[in-house]
Amino acid sequence: MARAILIVLDGLGVGHAPDAAAYGDAGSNTLANMASLVGGVHVPNLQSLGLGNIQELVGVPAIAKPVAGYGRLQEVSSGKDSTTGHWELMGLVTEKPYPTYPDGFPPEVIEEFTRLTGYGVLGNKASSGTAIIEDLGDEHLASGKIIVYTSADSVFQVAAHDEVCDLEELYRVCEIAREMLDGDHKVSRVIARPFTGPSGQFTRTEFRHDYSVEPPEGSLVLTGLQKLGVRVLSIGKIYDLFAGVGIDESHVSRNNAEGMAELDEQYAKNADESALILLNLVDFDMLWGHRNDPEGMKKGLEIFDVWLGEFLPKMNDGDLLLMTADHGNDPTTPSTDHSREHVPILAHLAGNEKGVDLGVRMGFMDVAATYADFFGAPPLARGTSFLSSLKKEGGN
Repeated sequence: MARAILIVLDGLGVGHAPDAAAYGDAGSNTLANMASLVGGVHVPNLQSLGLGNIQELVGVPAIAKPVAGYGRLQEVSSGKDSTTGHWELMGLVTEKPYPTYPDGFPPEVIEEFTRLTGYGVLGNKASSGTAIIEDLGDEHLASGKIIVYTSADSVFQVAAHDEVCDLEELYRVCEIAREMLDGDHKVSRVIARPFTGPSGQFTRTEFRHDYSVEPPEGSLVLTGLQKLGVRVLSIGKIYDLFAGVGIDESHVSRNNAEGMAELDEQYAKNADESALILLNLVDFDMLWGHRNDPEGMKKGLEIFDVWLGEFLPKMNDGDLLLMTADHGNDPTTPSTDHSREHVPILAHLAGNEKGVDLGVRMGFMDVAATYADFFGAPPLARGTSFLSSLKKEGGN
């Protein structure tokens, strides 16, 4: 039975998109700028697949004979957030951007939130998550008011110390906010941001939870694959981003290490059925991109590369692994927000170790189209499969 895998290296862009200036992201290049600042990265397994052939990276030169397809994807949806990026990877283009609130949410939104939840509000501004809990954490503990903030993305974020709201209560509050935020204020995601620790040492915990808008019925390749009997499994925040649509089974992963270990387990367990396994490696974005930590990103990428070198030989001939990102998040710029960038695509068809330049492809939907082609599902309305390019001449 055929298996396919998608690994989303969350936030690892490969250079600003043509329209990046409109998003305030001209000059962003997550991987190249990070590699340059830290003196280079050592990722021989990614290099063998063609990572250095996508663009120049310090420590990762191009090689003559990559063993995978390599290229770039250019997002066509409006936005640069996780939901929009993941949806487009699965075939859904977002034509109208979700609302953003650079000056905070209007009074009527905050008043309704307070009425429905019973909590007063602190913050109500665009901010880094680590900065706002440092600034308002003490007042939050003293007053019992909840911290609400946003970013450059379409998000309504709710931060609470575990002494003010336990997880169940924080999730309840966010579920109310998700239902409330509709119509003109229908943000892409409501995010629960729990934190802990004494004053001066506040830290966010790994129990964040995303409440995404629900994708339109029939808009994702996932549901089409399910109709063919392909099991769709998600690891990490994938389930949240799709609001569960098109997912048969979800597995918790709070960091990269847990995600990689879970993929090892699920790939081995699902050897006897057709399955698509989706994994988001969140640390690249959450820990290192948003916190402007290029050294952390370097170490994380090198750890992932070691794992990849152990995983690739386990793949059965004919199984397909695609690696990409959902947006950029350049840790070397003053911004702590996502960046509008091209994202890499590395495509490995086990047993067909053929290097091919996939070029710059217009739309993340080509990933969805390739999975549809791989499993024999009907072609999507948008997106072009590159599966045939990965096969050796005369291969199946």
